[in-house]
Amino acid sequence: MQRLRVRYAKRGRLRFASHRDISRAVERAVRRAGIPVAFSAGFSPHPKISYAGAAPTGVASEAEYLEIAVTERCDPERVRADLDGSLPPGLDVLEVVEARSSGFAERLEASVWELRLPGAQEPAARAAAEKFLAADIVEVERLTKKGIRRFDAREAVLDLAVAAAAEGTARTAAQVPGQSCVILRMVVRHVTPAVRPDDVLAGLRQVADFAPPVPPEVTRLAQGPLGAARTPADPFDLDRDTTRGGEAGPAGEHGGE
Repeated sequence: MQRLRVRYAKRGRLRFASHRDISRAVERAVRRAGIPVAFSAGFSPHPKISYAGAAPTGVASEAEYLEIAVTERCDPERVRADLDGSLPPGLDVLEVVEARSSGFAERLEASVWELRLPGAQEPAARAAAEKFLAADIVEVERLTKKGIRRFDAREAVLDLAVAAAAEGTARTAAQVPGQSCVILRMVVRHVTPAVRPDDVLAGLRQVADFAPPVPPEVTRLAQGPLGAARTPADPFDLDRDTTRGGEAGPAGEHGGE
């Protein structure tokens, strides 16, 4: 009857939840919220909930997406509020729109990532980023189910910027008072194999011997189609109800930390 597309955030400790854990939490929340979800046919019916471009385990995100098929027409804002209230803190529903076009997964062409690096020095990080961007190829290795795979991490990176964390901003769990903190922000095109933030860090270590002293705190800020500005646009633009003036729905209610 209707397909609803959901943008949700994965925050705080919930960034360590696996995709399977999140999908189970969503299914329970859908039942709790009374959303009339459709089920597949066959011997073992399952709710018609699909996910697109899920972030890796251990990574926070402000731009995760899923789609729910329902058996009767629902008000997207009501679904947003009910689903948000039924999910645990840290999984926050930011917006729900009715699907008005197909091929949503293909719209997710790139992501914006932010990496907070406690203890790193800004001059060293900036020099490493410049060397990385100046390189034609930066080959890195990753252990996969099929063994070690070697691929180019440079081609997928469209932008890589460095800044020091502003004074007065919230510290990460790994940061201590008085310690320096560098922020890397990158735009990475979705390719196969996927180039992840840790692959870019491996590339920085390779080209400039730059390595943060502690594991970074990684957050995906956005993902969507690439425009002329080479930054992801809103993937809901083709679906959002234009009678509301194109405004995004309100943020999740329970804050998420």
